[in-house]
Amino acid sequence: LKRAADDDAVKAVILRVDSPGGEVLASDDIAEEVKRFQAKHNKPVIASMGSLAASGGYYVSAPCRWIVAHPLTITGSIGVIMQGFNYRDLMDKVGVRPDTYKSGAHKDMLSGMRTPDEIPAEERAMIQSLIGETYGRFKDVVKNGRETARKMNQLHGFEEESRELVEGWEKLADGRVFSGRPAYENGYVDELGGFETAVKRAKDLVGISDARVVSYQVPFDFGNIFRMLGAGPDRSIKVDLGINFTGVKAGYLYFLSPTFLR
Repeated sequence: LKRAADDDAVKAVILRVDSPGGEVLASDDIAEEVKRFQAKHNKPVIASMGSLAASGGYYVSAPCRWIVAHPLTITGSIGVIMQGFNYRDLMDKVGVRPDTYKSGAHKDMLSGMRTPDEIPAEERAMIQSLIGETYGRFKDVVKNGRETARKMNQLHGFEEESRELVEGWEKLADGRVFSGRPAYENGYVDELGGFETAVKRAKDLVGISDARVVSYQVPFDFGNIFRMLGAGPDRSIKVDLGINFTGVKAGYLYFLSPTFLR
């Protein structure tokens, strides 16, 4: 986005989204950058959804001026999840007993070493409150993003083609997923189609008939290799689809595509 902002030849940006979701903070950072970019530089961002643009994938798409989804795209999954494993029963079976020393009553919050009976109701309420706060933020991003896009599209003569969230849309924001068509019918996306549809729409929005599509890629950096070789424990809150996908594991060397070596 920074490179696109500095280039006067760039008239619009297409954000290609293919993601099942991710961390709340990462999703929010991207969404804020998209929002800030459009407001400051007057260049529309068009989201082009791939096979999967759910939860955090939809989070980053919501602030875009226009959202294009394939009829078979899986999107939605608006919600927040925090989960872990309780392994106390297993520890008891093998004769392992945890000894915990803590500075405060809730310092071992989310620890899997306690029995469910040892987790006070007050602590569960704290976690649920945190989830509720984050979920509220997610819904605000969706609501404000779609409303702002709708107003901009009305201002520029695209009122009839753009979509707005249906009445009672929050009832559908309960973690369920949609294919592209129901998402379109409920106002979560503006148009059905693939990447070429997004390119055509981008040209329409800025009023040009011909354009060269340029793909920005992450510059190659040897530091990225070292970051792949180690990682700390993950205690983040996730905006998650609820499906575990294979990811890059710490401690392994991976093939680097020639794309990143250019």
